[in-house]
Amino acid sequence: MFPILIFAFFLRIYRLPELLGFWYDQGRDALVIWDFIQNGKFFLIGPMMGNTGIFRGPWYYYLISPFYVIGNGNPLYPSIFLVLLSVIAIYVLYKVALEFGDKKVAVVSSLLASISMYIIGSSRWLSNPTPTLLIGILVIWGVLQFLNKKWWSLPLLSFLVGMGLNFGAATEIYFIPALLFIFYLNKKILPNKKILLASMFIFIFCFLPQILFEIRHDGIMSKALYNFVVNEKTFTLNFLEILFKRINIYYNLLYSKFWLESWLLFLPFFTIFIYKLVLNWKEFIKNKKIQSLIIIFLSPFIGTLFFVSNLGGFYDYYFTAYYLIFILFFVVTLSYKSNNFWIYLLLIVSIFNNIPNYLKEYNINLDSGKLIAFENQIKAIDYIYKNSDNSEFNIDVYVPPVVPYAYDYLFLWQSKIKNDSRMVKDRELENLYTLYEVDIDHPERLEKWLERQEKIGKILKEVWFGGIVVQQRERYAQEF
Repeated sequence: MFPILIFAFFLRIYRLPELLGFWYDQGRDALVIWDFIQNGKFFLIGPMMGNTGIFRGPWYYYLISPFYVIGNGNPLYPSIFLVLLSVIAIYVLYKVALEFGDKKVAVVSSLLASISMYIIGSSRWLSNPTPTLLIGILVIWGVLQFLNKKWWSLPLLSFLVGMGLNFGAATEIYFIPALLFIFYLNKKILPNKKILLASMFIFIFCFLPQILFEIRHDGIMSKALYNFVVNEKTFTLNFLEILFKRINIYYNLLYSKFWLESWLLFLPFFTIFIYKLVLNWKEFIKNKKIQSLIIIFLSPFIGTLFFVSNLGGFYDYYFTAYYLIFILFFVVTLSYKSNNFWIYLLLIVSIFNNIPNYLKEYNINLDSGKLIAFENQIKAIDYIYKNSDNSEFNIDVYVPPVVPYAYDYLFLWQSKIKNDSRMVKDRELENLYTLYEVDIDHPERLEKWLERQEKIGKILKEVWFGGIVVQQRERYAQEF
């Protein structure tokens, strides 16, 4: 197993210092943590759930803050930590898979998770859903401990689900009805009332920061939640209508965890999967472990049939906590009462489909005109400091999401480690730098922004760093 984990870690860490995605969300989160570390500004909430006005808990910030400290503000350090969590998740997947099959099933499951381009990308993502890769597979492990009558499994599951809702809060909520149904089906092995009560308190504790925030801010999130559920009609009973719209989405959601393209190539495996599921249905239901796995596997698909979603959006990353569960159940089903031919074939096809995509994604040239990468961002900022010739300067930034949180943080961090405070925000200077990222989706927005910049100052020099452009400008004459 150790070689598989090393291989998985390598795939996830390869060129991460160069290609780390540090954009809107990452900059926003880093600024909050910077205020916490540098200025002692404590917080009780974490990132907002879309545009709902509902905030997740602060646990993601608490989790990665120590690594910002260790790295002296470098976002690469918390990113590596999240990569390590994802590799631990693969180890847990291996151990859990052993409970459902032989060592071959466990090895194939962990290898599929290791080489999956989608899961690799999720593991390298410096964002709050990433830890749910580990949380989701730990939920399965916790259920197995419950079925083995371990009294501590319920407090553990309460904590895992609570944390899952704090890190993700999209489909993680469907762990709750799934687990309640499993507990109902196995009510004879439920622990005593004290354990149940302790589990409830642990779950509530996971939301203690938000509760305190609610009390201090006159129930602001409760009002936002009411608006999200009632006024925006987020949930619907027309689940059949939603089902027909999402069948293709659900299929893509499943097959993309094995490879990114060639959906048709996945169809034979999916057909065999459905066939074996139907053929062995009665045996699966009688097997408590597989029965529980089926319930958790199906819960997000069934749950989201009633979910119209955040302003109509429906995103793959909502299911991050279930990615490894998808792979586990798929492999367990394909290998059930067979010679493992289908899971070996699935592994071989996955390898040959993922190799070209991996090379294309992570062997990309940093000079690519469309690439917005961490190393290029740092190069652009370094260039501004060096080119400014020891003079104070202003900076004006354009990024496609409009709000340049990423550069707000990167300039703040770089000014501190360089011990250089020449970047000025509170007054206009003759020495002006404009920095912008290419906007592939809305080039007209960038064009209008550049038109405004032309009225502010003339370009003296222009330098490209991949998809990032730095322009040295001289602001038009005025009193400075």
